[in-house]
Amino acid sequence: MKIDLEHLHYWMCAIRESNDPKRTLDAFWKGQMQSKEWLITNLRPFIKNWVRIEIHGGWVGVLASMLFQSDIPAKYILSVDIDPECEPIAMMMNKGEEQVGKFRALTADMCEVPTHGDIIINTSCEHITQDQYAAWLNNISGDPLLVLQSNDYRIPEHVRTADSLEDFKNQCGVNVLWSGSLKLQLYTRFMIVGKLKR
Repeated sequence: MKIDLEHLHYWMCAIRESNDPKRTLDAFWKGQMQSKEWLITNLRPFIKNWVRIEIHGGWVGVLASMLFQSDIPAKYILSVDIDPECEPIAMMMNKGEEQVGKFRALTADMCEVPTHGDIIINTSCEHITQDQYAAWLNNISGDPLLVLQSNDYRIPEHVRTADSLEDFKNQCGVNVLWSGSLKLQLYTRFMIVGKLKR
């Protein structure tokens, strides 16, 4: 996908103005960017109309910015992250959309945030325990499309990795509409597009 110059400018501003530019740059690792592009490519066939998107575990807002630059018709994106350092970075990362009311970053626990999106994205499934994930899933209202990502990368902050795509499906407990694996240099990313079991 193509990144336009205006968004690239805001990315650079977000990095420069963040309290820890090196940490912010972690969001631009090759594997991170490939995972986000892969998500957008495989989500696109499911979307027919303008949608409201919520990203839970939205980090510094790169995925939101990439979604706005894709051909996915996003009329509004809310990016939620528990780390208060992320909110001002994400707001700058998506400054153009924020200025016209299409984007908001929120510091909150994803397990406690009321949901209103047509699409709920959680690319941080490895960062929450199974009990936290269950609480998060139970808190989702309506019948949104769910996009879930995890991986098999075992580092201290990953408290619930998956050994395989099948393992990830079992962890998630949703009706699977699409699933896949993406082999990256350090780990394999797993992804599910699905719906709540009602």
